Amino acid sequence: MGTALAAIVAAVPAQADSKDRAGLPTVQPRAETATLYDDEEGGNANADDPAIWRNTADPGRSLVVATAKEGGLRVYDLDARQVQSIAAPAPATDEDAPGRFNNVDLLQGVRLSTGRADLAVVSDRGNDRLRFYRIDRDRPGGPLADVTDPAATPVFSSGQEEINDQNTVYGLASWTDPSTGRSYALTSRRNRTSVALLEITPGPGGTVGYRKVRTIDLPSAFSLPNGTSWTPCDEPGELPQVEGMVVDPANGILYAGQEDVGIWRLPADLRGKPVLVDKVREYGIPGTYDEETEECTPGADPGYGGEHLSADVEGLTLLTEDDGDGYVLASGQGDNSFALYDRELEDDNEYEGGFRVTAASPTLDGSEECDGAAVLNAPLGRKYPNGLLVVQDGHDAPEDGEREATGFKFVDLDDVLDAVD
Repeated sequence: MGTALAAIVAAVPAQADSKDRAGLPTVQPRAETATLYDDEEGGNANADDPAIWRNTADPGRSLVVATAKEGGLRVYDLDARQVQSIAAPAPATDEDAPGRFNNVDLLQGVRLSTGRADLAVVSDRGNDRLRFYRIDRDRPGGPLADVTDPAATPVFSSGQEEINDQNTVYGLASWTDPSTGRSYALTSRRNRTSVALLEITPGPGGTVGYRKVRTIDLPSAFSLPNGTSWTPCDEPGELPQVEGMVVDPANGILYAGQEDVGIWRLPADLRGKPVLVDKVREYGIPGTYDEETEECTPGADPGYGGEHLSADVEGLTLLTEDDGDGYVLASGQGDNSFALYDRELEDDNEYEGGFRVTAASPTLDGSEECDGAAVLNAPLGRKYPNGLLVVQDGHDAPEDGEREATGFKFVDLDDVLDAVD
């Protein structure tokens, strides 16, 4: 979540009832991962984005792969127990930025030089590169193995000096084009409106690389009905970035969450015109940036914002259904809510409802200021026979003093669908 926008929105406390004060239904997690701490003692680990890998041979042994920023990757079983920890790459020199794993997505059955494999794709913000991990549930030493081509080059930066400025890869979505069998990744750029399309390519010895196909820039300024132009308030030199992204493989449509603006819909090949599906409530509100506090002071609301999402919009994921219907799910950090939009284009991605993830007990809290989310509507053994939703929790409780505490919550998908219905 952008620090400048944080002052504009006020978090609404979640209630442990079937509906909260705002009338949204609530669900409770079944499990949570161990708390991660973003300090030296905790290895600078900060939970961000999850992905769910289904073990088709034994669904009960499926995995959740999650990013922890400078803390690298964490891999969990369905009991939310850690089964593997992978460190982010060390900095090239003491003067350079360290590896920082921001977002993760999954690809199944990718054709490599050594055969087909399932891959975890990670955006390494610290090095402006994508990294790839082959998934093998029974591999000695852990289910994930790094297969990134050493020749992989920066996505947006021209060299290490520019990488150190950290206007680098950020959000991530991946998918395989069923018409060609080719796999792709889309990645956004931190502090910019850019989104790049990358074709994933096999390298020697089973390694994986990529080549840039094209890049687009989403708008950074918007014309309002009153004749004025509006740009979201942020630090000088920073533009409204995209993070949460997901591709619907059925039609090749990309949904991209521009954090301070709303959700865009556009072809995943980046050749079509973007359409703004929904706007955040704060859309159009002017703000004045304060250098001392590093926060924005909001002006009067002109009333041009949406009704369902409070900035930042994050955590986009796709909930598919057997009949071809389903939902695009997004988290609204500003009021700790999740919104569901119809997946079908003929219904113009209309809003279908929302919910919050609230505390199940004094020791199993809900989700606040959610950064990332992943959903899988498929049986996952006896633990989650109706599917699973995993959401990041930006304020894991009980917190330990001043330490920044984060984690991931596991929610039975059946509970979510019952609540929304």
